[in-house]
Amino acid sequence: MLLRSESAASSNIENLTASARAIAEAEALGDTSRRNAALIVSNTEAMKAAVALADRLDSNAILAMHSALMQDVAPDSAGRWRTEQMWVGGGNFGPRGADFVAPQHSRVAGAIDDLLAFTSRTDVPALPQIAIAHAQFETIHPFTDGNGRTGRALIQAMLRHKRLTRQITVPVSAGLLTDIDAYFDALGSFRQGDPAPIVARLSEASLLAVANGRRLVADLRSIRGEWNSTIVARRDSAVHRVADLLIKHPVFNARLLERELGITTGNARRYIDPLTEADIIVEFTDRARNRAWRAPEVLSALDEFAARAGRRNRPD
Repeated sequence: MLLRSESAASSNIENLTASARAIAEAEALGDTSRRNAALIVSNTEAMKAAVALADRLDSNAILAMHSALMQDVAPDSAGRWRTEQMWVGGGNFGPRGADFVAPQHSRVAGAIDDLLAFTSRTDVPALPQIAIAHAQFETIHPFTDGNGRTGRALIQAMLRHKRLTRQITVPVSAGLLTDIDAYFDALGSFRQGDPAPIVARLSEASLLAVANGRRLVADLRSIRGEWNSTIVARRDSAVHRVADLLIKHPVFNARLLERELGITTGNARRYIDPLTEADIIVEFTDRARNRAWRAPEVLSALDEFAARAGRRNRPD
C-alpha cells in the first residue's frame, strides 16, 4: 500500500492526479477510462520493478523500470534511451530560451554508466548519494518522457539497494510533494554545481514521508481492528483473509480473490456477503456479471494520506 501511495505522489508531482478509488479501480479491474488513474497504475508497476531489481542496479534495470512505466502509453520508446535532443522549458521547436538543455543523446549511455559507477561507491553517505544520483539522472534526462517518475523509482531502488529500506516503501515523493518549487529549484541548483539543496530537500522529504507513512499504517491498522468487532464469522473463516486483503486491494472482484487467495469464483459470495452485511464493503456495479466491491474506509484513509502530503507551490 505504501508503494502505491508513493506511485500516486510521484505522479502528482507531474500533475497526474486521481482519487484513491479511481486508482484502485484501474488496478484491480483494468479500468482505463480514467487516463490519469491508468498512468498512475503504470507508475506503480515501475516502482515494483525498481524494488525487484534493486539487487542488480544496472542500466538494464533502469530500462526495465522505464519500460514498466511507459509500455502502455509509448511502446515505441519504452525501455529505450532517447535518440533526440531534449530540453525543459522554452519553445517546442528548439531549445532557445529553455530552462535546461539535456546532454546530446549520443552521450546518454555513457553518462548512465558513469552514474551507476557513482551509485556503487561505498565511501559516500547513503542518503546524500541517493539525492545526488537522482539529480544527476534528471540532468541526463535519458528518456523522451517519464524521466521524473523513473528517476523517483530509482530513489526507491537505491533505498533498497543501500539497505535503508528492506520490507517497506518510504513514500519519499509524498515528502517532495509538500514543496514542489523547492524540489525543482534544488534540481536546478545541482545543474549549476551546488548539490547541497537536493541533499537537504531529499532528507527533509524522507522525514516527512516516514511520518506520513506511519500515520497511514496506523490508520489502516485501526480500520482493520475495528472490522473484527463487526464481522460475523468464525475466527478461522476465510472472511477474515478477505478483510486482510482489503487493506492492500480496497477494490476487488471475484477474479482478484481467486488470484490472491485461491477462493474460487463460485465460492466468493460466501466470504463477500458477511463483509457487505457488516458495511465494510459496498458493491458499486449494477450488473449480474463482473461484479465488484470497494472498501470505503480504506479508500478514505488513502485520500487523507494524499491530502496530508498535498501539492504545495510557493505563491507567485
